[in-house]
This record gives sequence, C-alpha cells and structure tokens, in this order.
Amino acid sequence: MKYQGSCHCGKVAFEVEGTVDSGLACNCSMCHRRGSLLWFVPRGALRLTTPEADAATYTFHRHVIRHRFCPACGIHPFGEGVDPKGQPVAAVNLRFVEGLDLGSVPVHHYDGRAA
Repeated sequence: MKYQGSCHCGKVAFEVEGTVDSGLACNCSMCHRRGSLLWFVPRGALRLTTPEADAATYTFHRHVIRHRFCPACGIHPFGEGVDPKGQPVAAVNLRFVEGLDLGSVPVHHYDGRAA
C-alpha cells in the first residue's frame, strides 16, 4: 500500500510504500521527547515529494541515525540509517501518515535508553 505524510506545515512531504504491520515505541531521549511511533521500511520505499534540501538533519550520540526534520515547523517525520545487515532503512513516524488508524497498529516497545 502507498501512504502519504508530511510535517505540520507541509514543507517536508513524502510517500512511502509497504504494509504497516507494527510500530515501534522507543524510549531513547529523542523518541521519548517527540512521541515517535516508528515504522521501519527499506529506504527505497520512502520518497520525498518535496525537495531534499527542505529537510534538515540532526544527529546525536553515535551519529549513525539521520533524524530528518522541517526547519520551518520543527516536526520530525522520519529518520534514516542502516539495519544490522548494512541495508539503508527509513524510520517513518506513523503519527505523520495520513489516514492511518493508529489504534489498529500493534506497538512494540524498545528500550533505547539502554542501547
């Protein structure tokens, strides 16, 4: 299935393809503060529909995850990194996917504080 989403002001918008079978709630300092509910997809499944330059990047701790956000409204719709096999992945915040019933998505909890 193809989904659409964006930051609050729409300056950073995307399409993503896949099946939303679960979300991940992480308690690391970043995810906890912004209330992320993450859906991991191959990076190729996520396509920005706005210019790449419109999305700013923030990294911290080990600097391996690129937290992408809108510099205008401050919203963080997704992040980028690599999976344990070295494949590029995107972590889409399901709270920004239009028309998705979050109540129907099983949530797994991850102890990011301990990682």
